[in-house]
Amino acid sequence: MRLSDFDYTLPRHLIAQHPARPRDSARLLVLSRETGVMEHRAFRDLPEYLRARDVLVLNNTKVLPARLRARRATGGEVEVLLLRPVADGRWEALMRPGGRVREGARLVFAPGVLEGTAGPPTASGIRTITLEHHGDLRPILEQIGELPVPPYIDRRLDNPDDYQTVYAEREGAIAAPTAGLHFTPPLLEAMRRRGAAIARLTLHVGIGTFRAVETEDITGHRMEEEWYEVGPEASRTINDARERGGRIVVVGTTGVRTLESAAGDDGTVRAGSGWTALFITPGFRFRATDALITNFHLPRTTLLMLVSAFAGRERVLAAYEEAIRQAYRFYSFGDAMLIL
Repeated sequence: MRLSDFDYTLPRHLIAQHPARPRDSARLLVLSRETGVMEHRAFRDLPEYLRARDVLVLNNTKVLPARLRARRATGGEVEVLLLRPVADGRWEALMRPGGRVREGARLVFAPGVLEGTAGPPTASGIRTITLEHHGDLRPILEQIGELPVPPYIDRRLDNPDDYQTVYAEREGAIAAPTAGLHFTPPLLEAMRRRGAAIARLTLHVGIGTFRAVETEDITGHRMEEEWYEVGPEASRTINDARERGGRIVVVGTTGVRTLESAAGDDGTVRAGSGWTALFITPGFRFRATDALITNFHLPRTTLLMLVSAFAGRERVLAAYEEAIRQAYRFYSFGDAMLIL
């Protein structure tokens, strides 16, 4: 398929700049994969669509305050986004403006607290940086770092917790698994009362989820690896639900990629951890995902391709057209879809 097959036009005023308040007051477009029929609901109505014996799969990754601002020896400012640790104080990172930062350049984030030395670029254009600090890096990031919200959000967060799910536990992501931003503790409890189980797994959202597709033939795109883990309890909960005739309802595209990376040909989900570069496009055979909760994604992205693989490109784009007509809010802080 071609990259242009996943294009659509979105009026700029529909790009959400802040989350719904309360979170579960967001709108929910319910789409049937079989018939294409759509319903317009509120996210808080989600429990009505779950059955006893279903399992809701959540990605419990937590966003690091990994966006930093540094000064070079020449006085110029550099923005650094830490992606993931490599070894011995070295991190993979994005730098802006990266072209002006030479290998070996000194970067000062907070004098005497956090400094670094720029390394060479990798083949994919990602830079390395060696950080120097005393003690644990985490409280330093908490003090001087920022959450790396997407560039289309043009205002600072009133509350950094707005860009974390209520069940975020394991730090390591550079972006939130945004389909989960709509959940509240009472809503999760309502799902338990319906008889649905909840399984938590982890995929640390990295640059792979967001790197632009630059080839018109999408088969030429290569995903960057992201780390995931499916624990024994999550594996057991998911497999038990399937054995009892329940559905696997996955929250977010990152949850789908994790689950499908860990699934065998028979749909059994194996416990374990590792790196995944799974790129899901139309024609993919889903082995472990029965239903998907997801946000509305940017055009020409791997996320839209995954959703199109699950529900059919024509049906998904028709649902997007309907959402635009109905003035749904799009992207990270926007409204959601339930695809059954």
